[in-house]
Amino acid sequence: MTAAPNLLVLTKPADSRRFGLAHWMREVLEQCDKVRGDFAPDPVHDLRVALRRCRSLADGFIVLDSRPAWKQMKRAGKQLFSQLGALRDLHVMQEWIQHLAPADDPVARFLLDLHATKEPALKQAALAALENFDRDRWQNWADVLPRRAEQVPAGSLVFRHLALERWNAAYDLHHRALRNRSKTGYHQLRIGLKKFRYTVENFLPELHEAWGDDLKRLQDWLGEVHDLDVLWATALQAKAFPGSAETPVGEHSEGPATAAHEPSARSNEEDERRFWHSHIESEREQRLQKYRDKMIGPHSPWQVWRAELPQGAEIESGAMERLRVWAGFLDPDVSHSEAITAIALKLFDGLAESGFHHRNPRSRDILEIAALAHEVGRAKRDRKHQKISARYIREFDPPLGWRAQDLQLAALVARYHRGALPAPTQARFGRLSETQKDLVRFLAGILRLAESLHGGKAAARAVTVEKTGDFLTVWLQGILQGARQPEKVAAARYLLEAACGCPILVRQAARRK
Repeated sequence: MTAAPNLLVLTKPADSRRFGLAHWMREVLEQCDKVRGDFAPDPVHDLRVALRRCRSLADGFIVLDSRPAWKQMKRAGKQLFSQLGALRDLHVMQEWIQHLAPADDPVARFLLDLHATKEPALKQAALAALENFDRDRWQNWADVLPRRAEQVPAGSLVFRHLALERWNAAYDLHHRALRNRSKTGYHQLRIGLKKFRYTVENFLPELHEAWGDDLKRLQDWLGEVHDLDVLWATALQAKAFPGSAETPVGEHSEGPATAAHEPSARSNEEDERRFWHSHIESEREQRLQKYRDKMIGPHSPWQVWRAELPQGAEIESGAMERLRVWAGFLDPDVSHSEAITAIALKLFDGLAESGFHHRNPRSRDILEIAALAHEVGRAKRDRKHQKISARYIREFDPPLGWRAQDLQLAALVARYHRGALPAPTQARFGRLSETQKDLVRFLAGILRLAESLHGGKAAARAVTVEKTGDFLTVWLQGILQGARQPEKVAAARYLLEAACGCPILVRQAARRK
């Protein structure tokens, strides 16, 4: 919930804001000590802000880094955040009641007394959540997670791509809310805008400098609309208007009037109800109109924001970079996988120039992802790590610009980079269409051969493919010639030979003088 206008100041001055996971995780522990005294509005708000920052930062990294500590940290703060939220909601409702009506208003007095009776129990529940909060675990995460977060620089394409995903989701909710004008629609829009705002605020500091004020203002307006909806629902549920709480304005129940529903008393109650309803609706409509005035039209902030986020080919690049970063967090030897990827792509391009290609326009991208992620299963130290790698790739949520089907194919290519060859009797491979099976064999054959051409710390510096008659020749420069290298290459090329339908010779190119 947001604070009512001109009430308690519950946000810190803009020039005191600092960014970074390490800061906000320390801030949580400091604010835990400050809030313990009496759970006053300001400390409660400050602790919730710190927890929200940590949890929203975790949301950003969960899609990039599979380390369980991100989800564990987010869950650890959830109970405390929620219990503080109930107390915070009560404080906001108290402020709104005082803002909307004079102190001697009977409905205002009733609602304030009602909230005052709830406050001790909510403070007790918040204290219990605070006591259950594991500070030692939080400190351990504060030592580890910020170092992992630093591996992805703020403002990078990865985060701009993530912001575009959240812009798309929020913009869709904007259209739905304007179309149906329901309370639920505006509430969902508020949440969507909040996720977009936090992504920009936490990961795109330069854009936040330009957009931050607008984003906060919009979230405040929609938050206040939600507050007013909750206040009206609370008043009705608490029967703040006796005798008319369950009767729409202007309608009367049938049957003889009782002493509690004399015409004069009923009139006063309906007047109170009309006053509060019209007052709340007026405040609510003012904020919705501000939102509509600002956010509808070709020059609205929606269009300004979209213009600064990835466009066209940059969307594809951003998706690939996100997959690359994700694989990098899991892979115990990133340099090895990058070298294999470079060789595999050279082989693919050379084969394409020689007339060996597939109709799938994403085939090169599928190969690149499979090559980058083919070793992520090694983190489990399992001899059949290729199967674990495939499972990790399958479970990765497709980023904007990618289809789940393409990731499933990449997972199979990684699965067959070593070990058993693809066969129709294998469940996942067997369910593919014939065209997809051909593609997996072809790309897995390239990846197998590329893996064999990388020995120790050395790899082929140059790879060219030449078609001569019924043969394909792969010419290499700079390959390490180990004792078993020819044997490895001979075994690895079989799958690609079967996919291409011709023999493949691997030759060492003459060194240039």
